[in-house]
Amino acid sequence: MIDLKKLELWFVVGSQELYGDEALRKIEQNAAKVTSELDNASAIPVRICFKGILTTSGEITKLCKEASSDDRVVGLICWMHTFSPAKMWINGLKRITKPILHLHTQFNQDIPWESIDMDYMNLHQSAHGGREFGFIGSRLDIRRKVVVGHWSEDEVQYKIGVWTRAACGWSEMQSMRIARFGDNMRDVAVTEGDKVEAQIRFGFEVNGYGMGDLVACVKSATEKEIDSLIQQYLILYDIVSELRPEGERYQELRDAASIEVGLRNFLNEGKFSAFTDTFENLKGLKQLPGIAVQRLMNEGYGFGAEGDWKAAALVRVIKVMSAGLDGGTSFMEDYTYHFGPKSELVMGSHMLEICPSLSKGKPFCEIHPLSIGGKSDPVRLVFDSKAGHALNISLIDLGSRFRLLVNKVESVEIEQKLPKLPVARVFWKPLPDLKNAASAWILSGGSHHTCYSLSLDISHIEDFAEMAGVELIVIDEETNVRQLKKELLWNERVFD
Repeated sequence: MIDLKKLELWFVVGSQELYGDEALRKIEQNAAKVTSELDNASAIPVRICFKGILTTSGEITKLCKEASSDDRVVGLICWMHTFSPAKMWINGLKRITKPILHLHTQFNQDIPWESIDMDYMNLHQSAHGGREFGFIGSRLDIRRKVVVGHWSEDEVQYKIGVWTRAACGWSEMQSMRIARFGDNMRDVAVTEGDKVEAQIRFGFEVNGYGMGDLVACVKSATEKEIDSLIQQYLILYDIVSELRPEGERYQELRDAASIEVGLRNFLNEGKFSAFTDTFENLKGLKQLPGIAVQRLMNEGYGFGAEGDWKAAALVRVIKVMSAGLDGGTSFMEDYTYHFGPKSELVMGSHMLEICPSLSKGKPFCEIHPLSIGGKSDPVRLVFDSKAGHALNISLIDLGSRFRLLVNKVESVEIEQKLPKLPVARVFWKPLPDLKNAASAWILSGGSHHTCYSLSLDISHIEDFAEMAGVELIVIDEETNVRQLKKELLWNERVFD
């Protein structure tokens, strides 16, 4: 569902006509080589397209307009090969709507000590030109990423790749459509929010639908479509005997498959990339969507339980940003704590809806009572999560602004069997520790619903927050609650 190679970064090189045609031809050759190398870099997930040497205000303005109107373009990489007088860039930069990465590099890695002359100096003066470009960016107050180093270095390409993934997420947010089946869970505060302000700030649409609209799609699921899904289930999962074709509860597996067919068809027809539901609004469905939600998330859809459209948007964005990376990303909820004297842990889970991209092995397909919602027992995938470095991320509506909150955590292997807990589950150690992390999260207004990712690191979220112009609070190994309170107070003055 997510193919980042359909997207593009435009590689833009600045110079001026003062250097003459021969120098400009050499600059163009150098720029084409850099473009080719970056386009083939494994760390950069989109196509890199060379858009020529820009030497006049008219060329720059024309390119910025074209980039802003092209849906394939997620951002610009700007490199000043030589000195490029920055007044030429003003009209273009005022019109650009795509994120900008300023690559402060030069073509040659080393100074040619024996042969360097003034011709070389004039041609290779990125150190000079980059500062001129940096000044006009600051003067225009343009949010941008600056990456410094030689373009061939792995570290430089990695930083470009991180920023590119954030740009892909930001681009996705501009066009995202979220389907909301029913309202949010009644009397819950954090899943509410200003959907109009969210569309103004982030670009995504949130549209509500009655359960009848979904039920009609579920009822229209054909036997052929259901049979096809059942065959996938039999291959991909360890299905308990009672749900297998010869089992006494096989029809309930078919009911779950019909929900998946109907839900996927509804989302496809409406061009939705994220959705929500809630167990309080299930009229017409035989069971709460469990395996259907899990599988759709695994394909790249965003999801939020209990009507949490902010969580659904965030899960989709992180799915896009992490496409092609190892790990996994899911809707998540902090469910219960282990205040052990030697090992304090958080157990993350939900009633049903945890993405199998987190699973460390082949998931089990089971059916159990839910004890909430008043419907038939739902089919779900049960598994333990992989271990590794992870992030818990929350998008919060504070009324006057939005805040991104992220906690670095360490996912750990689950040693116990948990024979009476038939849900997917994750255990993690929050940084710096449970007591300080939970205190910081609560003081920051963090939701109990999060996006949990084993694929990204803090730098991805930092770049995304910069593009969105949204407040970012990071809870990590360096967090001090006393200092955090001051940061929250300062941010209130800056962002309100």
